[in-house]
Amino acid sequence: MGRCRKPEEASARREAAPGPCPGLLQPVQEGRRSQTCRSSVRAWREAGADPHRGSVCAAAGAARRCPRSSVWRAGSRAGREGAEMSSRGSQPRQRAAPRGRAEGGPAEARAGRAQGLLSGQISSLFLCLVMDYNKGSLQKAIESKRKAKAAMDAVEPQAVQHRPGRRQPLQTAGPELPQADGGRGQVEHPCRRSPRSDIWSLGCIILDMVSCSFLEATEALQLRKSLREGPGGLRAVLKTMGERRIPDTDTFASLLPLMLQVRPLDRITVRDVIHVAFVSSSFKSSCIALSLHQQVVPPSIMDALLDSSVASILEVMQHFSSRPEVQLRSLQRLLTMREDELGVPWPMELVEVVITTMRQHERLLDVQLCGCSLLLRILGQALAQDASAEAPWNNGTIASLLSILRSHREAQQLVVMVYSLLTIICSQVSTSEELQKAGLFEHILEHVAEQLSSFPGNRDLCVSSLGLLWALLVDAVIVNKAPLEKIPGLVVQVLTAYPVDVDMAEAGCGVFWLLSLLGCIQEQQFEEVVALCLRSIRLSQDRVLLVNNACRGMAGLAKVSELAAFRVVVLEDHSSGLALLRDLYQRHRDDPDVVQNLCMLLAHLARYREILPELTSNGIGALAQEIRGRFSSSLELVSYADAVLSRLQAAELPSLQEQERPHHPQASGLLTGPLPRP
Repeated sequence: MGRCRKPEEASARREAAPGPCPGLLQPVQEGRRSQTCRSSVRAWREAGADPHRGSVCAAAGAARRCPRSSVWRAGSRAGREGAEMSSRGSQPRQRAAPRGRAEGGPAEARAGRAQGLLSGQISSLFLCLVMDYNKGSLQKAIESKRKAKAAMDAVEPQAVQHRPGRRQPLQTAGPELPQADGGRGQVEHPCRRSPRSDIWSLGCIILDMVSCSFLEATEALQLRKSLREGPGGLRAVLKTMGERRIPDTDTFASLLPLMLQVRPLDRITVRDVIHVAFVSSSFKSSCIALSLHQQVVPPSIMDALLDSSVASILEVMQHFSSRPEVQLRSLQRLLTMREDELGVPWPMELVEVVITTMRQHERLLDVQLCGCSLLLRILGQALAQDASAEAPWNNGTIASLLSILRSHREAQQLVVMVYSLLTIICSQVSTSEELQKAGLFEHILEHVAEQLSSFPGNRDLCVSSLGLLWALLVDAVIVNKAPLEKIPGLVVQVLTAYPVDVDMAEAGCGVFWLLSLLGCIQEQQFEEVVALCLRSIRLSQDRVLLVNNACRGMAGLAKVSELAAFRVVVLEDHSSGLALLRDLYQRHRDDPDVVQNLCMLLAHLARYREILPELTSNGIGALAQEIRGRFSSSLELVSYADAVLSRLQAAELPSLQEQERPHHPQASGLLTGPLPRP
C-alpha cells in the first residue's frame, strides 16, 4: 500500500513533520528516520500508551491510527465512505476528503474506520516499518573482545539495555546466546514473547558482555546453563568482575541477580531495569537524565487528590508517576485513610502501586519513609485480622527493598521500617529456602551485620535487626554457614550494651537458641552466651517467651559442652543457677511449654557425672519426680524427667555401696592390706 516517493518529496515531508518522541528515536540520525515510525510513536502516545512497552504488532496498530500516515488516511477515508454508504443505503460518497488531513479529527476518523471494517468495505491494512541497518553484530563484538581478553567499554552494555524498551528482538544478538524463560532453547516470535522473557535474554547478553574478558566461550556457555540451577555461578562471576575492576561492577552486581531469576514472575520489569541502570546507579555515560524535582503539579490536581477515593488516588499516581511531589502527597493522603477505605486485608493493587512508586523514586527518602509506613500499616492490619494470612511478596519485592536500603545506608529510621517489612515477609512458610535459592539470604545477613556494627547505639534498629534474624532462621535449613559467623558475636555485643532491656533480651535469646540449633556458635563463646541467657531470665522471669528461648538456647549448648553446663549450674556471682531454675518452675508450673523446656535443660545437665552431686543437693530429683507425675500425658516431657531420674539413681548406687562397706579397722585391714606370706 502506498507509492514510492521522490527523494525531494520525501525530504520536504520530513521537514514539515514534527520531531520524534524524545528518548525513543533520539539516537537515530534525522536523515534515516522513517515517517511511518514517527507517526506510529506519536499516535501511540496520543492513545496514552507507553512506546517502550509495545510490540511490533502494537506499533502497526498505532500507525493505522496516526493522522500523518498514508495508511491511516486510506483506512479512515474508506471507513468514512463505508459509514456513509451504510447510512445512505449503498450509494458511494460523492466527494472525497482532502488529501492532507481527515475530516472530523482523529477520533471521528477512527470511529468511521471501525464502521467501515464492520461493514466489510475494508479488507485489511498493511504497514511497512523502516528500521536502521546495522552492518556489525553484537555477537562478533563480544567474540572480538573475548579473543583480545579485553573488557567491553562501559557505554556498550548500556546501549544494549535500551533494547527491551524499543522492542527490538533480542534473538538478533546471536544464535549461541540463551533464549527466554530460563534458556529452554526455543526461539519465540517477538510478538508472542513476554517482557519477562526479554529480561532474561537481556541479562544473559549483558552477562556475556561483562565477562568476555576472562571467560572462554565454552565457560560462558556452561555459566548460562548453570543459571537455571541456582545463583552460585553468577555470584562467582560477579566476584571476579570486582577483582578485575570491570567497569560498573557494582551496578551489574545489583542488576543481574534480579534479571536472571528462573521464575519469570520474580524478574524485574523493563522499567525497573532502566531505573536501576540509569537512575539509581552511577553509570558515567548514562544517556537518560531525569529532573524529577523540577516537576510542578497544578494546585487543582493536588486538591482533587486530597478528597479522592483510593481508586482515584492510584489512578493519579500512575498518571503522574514521574512527579515525586504527587507521589509523596498521595502516600501521605493514603496514610490518613481509614481501614475500610484502604480495602484491607490485601489491597493488591494498592500494594503494587506503592512498591512501584518506591522503586521509581528510590533516592527520595521522604517517598521511601511514607511508602514503608503505608505498607506496614496495611500488612499489620491484615495480620491482625487473620494471623495465618500470607503477605503478597516475591523475590523481586525483597530485592527492591534491599536496593532501597543500599541507597539509604545512613537512614536508620528507614532501615528499621524495611527490616520490619522483611520480618513480616520472611515469617511466611518456606521464605528462607526461596531467599537462599535466589541469593538474597546472604545479602540480608550481610546488611544486618553491617547495621549492627555501624549503629549499636540505635535501640530500635537493634531490636528490629534481632527480629529479622529470628524470622530468617526459625525455619531455615542452612547449607552455607559462613554468612552467620559474625552474628553470634554481634548479638553478644547488643545484649551487653542493653543489660536491662527486656525486649532486647527476649529477641537476643531467641536468636541464640536458633544459632545453637544450627551449630553456629563457637566454643569460645559458649560461656558468655549462657551467662547472658541466665541474666536475661533474672531480668524478667515472667516473660514466657524470654524464658522459653533462654532455656532452649542453654539446653542446646549444654548438650554439646560440659563447660556450658557448668556455667548453667554456677552463675558468675557464684550463686546457684539450679535455684533459679527451681524458681522458674514454681512460677510457670502450669505452663507445659515452660516446664518441658526446663526439664529438657535438666536432662542435658544430668549427662555429666561431675554435675550430678549439684543436682542432688538442690533437690532436682524430687522436682523431676513431681513433673513426671503432673504431666504424665506428655510423652516427651516424661522422657526428659525419666532421663534425669535414671542418671541420679545411677549416681546414688556407688555411694550406697560405699556406705554398706564394713568400717572395722581390722576387717578393713584384712580387706585392704597385703596378704600374709605362707
